[in-house]
Amino acid sequence: MATYMVESSNHGCGFIGGIFQRRSLCSRRSSIRSLPSTTNSKNTETEKKQQSYKSKPEKAVITEKVDAAKKSKSEKAIIEKPITPRSSITHNHNHPHNQSRRLSDAARNSTTSSSSSSTVTKSNRIQEKQSVSGDQSDADHTSTPRAISGNILQLAQISSLKNKSVTPSNNNNFSSVRTLELNNNNNNATMGNILRRNSTDERLLQSSMTKMDPEELKVLGNDKYKQGKYEEALALYDKAIAVDSCTASYRSNKSAALTALGRLLEAVSECREAVKIEPSYQRAHHRLATLYLRLGNAEEAVQHFNLSGSITSFNEITQVKALQTCLSKCDEAKKLKDWGTLLSQTYDALAIGANSSIQIYALQSQALLNLHRHDEAYAAFKRAPSFDMDLYTRLFGQTNTTCFYLIKAQVHMTTGRFEDAITAAQKATQLSPNDKEARTMVIRTRSVAVARSKGNKLFQDLKLLEACSMYSEGLEYDPYNSVLLCNRAACRSKLGQYEKALEDCSLALNLQPCYSKARLRRANCNAKMERWEASIQDYEILIREKPGDEEVGRALFEAQVQLKKQRGEDVKDMKFGSDVVLVTSIECFRHLITSPGMSVVLFCSKSNQEKALPLLEQVCLRFPSINFLKVEVEDHPYLAKSEVVTYVPAFKIYKNGSRVKDIPGNNLDLLHNSVKLYSS
Repeated sequence: MATYMVESSNHGCGFIGGIFQRRSLCSRRSSIRSLPSTTNSKNTETEKKQQSYKSKPEKAVITEKVDAAKKSKSEKAIIEKPITPRSSITHNHNHPHNQSRRLSDAARNSTTSSSSSSTVTKSNRIQEKQSVSGDQSDADHTSTPRAISGNILQLAQISSLKNKSVTPSNNNNFSSVRTLELNNNNNNATMGNILRRNSTDERLLQSSMTKMDPEELKVLGNDKYKQGKYEEALALYDKAIAVDSCTASYRSNKSAALTALGRLLEAVSECREAVKIEPSYQRAHHRLATLYLRLGNAEEAVQHFNLSGSITSFNEITQVKALQTCLSKCDEAKKLKDWGTLLSQTYDALAIGANSSIQIYALQSQALLNLHRHDEAYAAFKRAPSFDMDLYTRLFGQTNTTCFYLIKAQVHMTTGRFEDAITAAQKATQLSPNDKEARTMVIRTRSVAVARSKGNKLFQDLKLLEACSMYSEGLEYDPYNSVLLCNRAACRSKLGQYEKALEDCSLALNLQPCYSKARLRRANCNAKMERWEASIQDYEILIREKPGDEEVGRALFEAQVQLKKQRGEDVKDMKFGSDVVLVTSIECFRHLITSPGMSVVLFCSKSNQEKALPLLEQVCLRFPSINFLKVEVEDHPYLAKSEVVTYVPAFKIYKNGSRVKDIPGNNLDLLHNSVKLYSS
C-alpha cells in the first residue's frame, strides 16, 4: 500500500486511480520494457545521493546507508519472487533492454496486495529479529538498490543458518532477492538465473558471511569454540579478520582455536600479531606466555606473563621459573657432557609443562645416543611434535633449528636411516653454512652411507673379506652404528669367525635391543657353537615378537631338541608343526605339560570336538614352538577330574607344569590372545 500511495501521489489519480493503474500494469506486464518515469526520477535521486556519498568519509556513508535502510524497512515491501508468464522469460543475452525489463518486473512485483505484503513483511521482520547482525552495508556503495538487496540477502541467509531450515515462503524471497542481486551485478544475466539457484548458493553464502559485522562473526566463532567445533570457529575468526584485521581480539581468539587444534606455531604467530596491534592486551599476553611455556621458551614466557597482569596465577609463575632452572641445568650438563644429568633434566622439563618443545626432545635424544641407548633415542625423537620448520625458524631463529637438524641427523644415522641422516645434515648446513659441526656431520653421514652401500654390494658378490673391511671403514666414522656392526657380523659368521660375530651382534643389541636381525644372527652363531641355552633364549624372544614365523619356530624347536639330547632326555614324543598330539596316558600328559615352555590342552568329548579342534589347529599354526594336546574325557575320566574339567570343550594353558588359564572351547580370540600373552 505504501507503493500504491507513492505512485498515486505522483500521478494525481487518488485511490481509485491507483486501482486502475495496478490493473493497467498487470495487463501490460509482457510488453513493458522500461521503468516508468517515476523510476527515472528515483534513479536521479539515487545518483545524487551517490555523489554526496563520494564527497563524505566512508564511515559517514555507511552510517547514512544503514539508517536509510532501517527507516525504509517499514515503508517498503519485501521483494517477492516475480510471477512471470513463460512468454515473458527470454534467454537472449544480447537484447539491449534486458536490464531495464528486469528492473521493471521487480518493480511491478513489489506492488502486490496489501494482505500478502503485510504477511511477507511480518515474516521477514521475524527473520530480522532472529538474525545475528542488523543491517549491513554492501561493499560497493555505488548503487543504493544493490545495497538494500544485499542487506535483505544477509538477513535471509543468516536466519536460515540459525534455524537450519528454510520455509517455502523464505525460499521464494531468497530466490527473488538473489535474482535481483545477480541482475544488478551482471548486465548479461537473465531471469533464467532463478532456475540455477542451487549452483551458487554456497558462493553467495560465503559472500554474505564476509559482509557481516566482524563482532557478530566473533560471537558466532565463540559459540562454535565453546561447542568444541574448533575448525568452524577458526573459519569464523578468519572471516572477522578479513573484514577487520586491526582488532586484537580476533587474532587472540583465532590463536585459541589454533591451540585447540594443536597448531601451536600458528597460534604463536597470531598472538604476536594481537599484542603488536594492542600492546596492553593482557589476555593475548597470557595466551602467548602459555604457548611459550609449552614450547620450552622460558624467557619469552616470563616476559609475557609479567605483561598479562592479574590474569597470571602464582602457580604459573612458579611453573615457568622451574622451567628456567631446568633449562639452565640442561645447558650446563651438555657443555660438561654429563649425559645422565642432561637426560634427567629433560624429563623434568617435560613434566613441568614444556611437552611441545622439539628442542627438549632433541636434547633427550642426544643424551640417550651418548648413553648408547639408540632405540630409546629414536623413540624420544619420534615423540617430538611435527612442526613446519620454516615457520619454526622464523619464530625461534636459525640457531635452534640448526641444532635440531644436527641431532636428527645423528639419530637417523645410528639407526640405519642413512638417506634421512644426509638430508637432515644438509639442511643444517643450509641454515648455518659456517657452522663447523654441521659440515662435519655432512661428511660423517655420507661416509657411513657409502660404506654400507659398498659393503652390501661386496657381500652380495660373496667377497666377504672386502665387505668386512668396508663395514669396518664405515665404523671408523661412527663406531656405534648398529647396522654396520650387524652387517659385519654376517660376514664374520660366513667366514666361520663366530666369536667375533657374536661380539658384533651383542654390541648391536646393546645399542638397539629390538634389533631382530642382530638377535637372529647371534642365536644362529650360538647354535653353531652348540650353546643351546643361549640360542633358545634369543629364539624365544624372536618367536614372541613374531609368533607366526615358521623359520624361527623351527629353529627354536631344533634347539630345544638338541638341548634335551645334550641332557640325555627322551625326545621321541617331540614334534614340530601343526600336529595336535593325542594324549594316550596320564604319564604322557604329565611329561608334556612339565616340559620347559608352554602347553595348550583341549579337553573334549568324542562327539563335540568338531568346532573346538579347528580352533586349536589355527592357533597351533601361529605358534609352532608350543605343545598342543588333545584329551578325550571318555578315555581319561580320572585326568578330567584331576584337572577340574567342569565343561567340555574347554582349553587349559600350562606353563612349566602349572595351569595358568582356563578358556571356553568356542572363544578363538581369547585363546589366541592368551597364548600370545603367556608365551611372552
